[in-house]
Amino acid sequence: MTTLETTASCATTLRALARLLSYPDAALRAHLPEMRAALRDEGALLDGRLASIDALIDRLAGSTGLDAEAAYVDLFDRGRRTALHLFEHVHGDSRDRGPAMIDLIKTYEDAGLALASDELPDHLCVVLEFASTQPPIQAADFLREIAHLLRGIHTALVERDSDYASVLAALIELAGESAEPVVLASEPALDDTWSEPVAFGGCSVEGQSANPDRSQPIHIVKTPNAGGHMPRAQGA
Repeated sequence: MTTLETTASCATTLRALARLLSYPDAALRAHLPEMRAALRDEGALLDGRLASIDALIDRLAGSTGLDAEAAYVDLFDRGRRTALHLFEHVHGDSRDRGPAMIDLIKTYEDAGLALASDELPDHLCVVLEFASTQPPIQAADFLREIAHLLRGIHTALVERDSDYASVLAALIELAGESAEPVVLASEPALDDTWSEPVAFGGCSVEGQSANPDRSQPIHIVKTPNAGGHMPRAQGA
């Protein structure tokens, strides 16, 4: 298996993979041929993995802009298990996410990097571009630190029968690990995640009609924690 530790260079591969995971706007689709060539020229990925990534590139190249963009939003922005924001998998909506963001930004700043105003540090595209600035061994170590998150996203993409799974598999393999599926916790339906409890659920009309002279209890219902799933930065 080819890994970052056994390749003389990996920066271009990591940046190309990060770009492939970005929103497929017209600018990205216009550069698909260059990304395909760059991945082959650097030689950091095995031929079999390159072939599976080719399938993604071919689909994006053959899709209309609206279709490619709508499919991307549906895949990555409408479910937690496929979210590309890594802290979504680790911290969910908890207060720990803010300090973790600050720590990650400090890591980038210490490396001489700065985020654009519209970028979040935990988006995988940003994380990969940071990794691309590191020597191969350090980049591999960095990817291994997040490999468990990559495996979770990869598995969710495989379950969705998405060819974006090939990019996650490539990253896992570059970290020196096998891109095997893992068991994922069930994900609540999107409607359930955003649902609100019924206000004053104990004050039913039926109860009042049955006991008109008695006070009715008020039940405070706690909304299910939308971040209670399996722990699982746009490009710089």
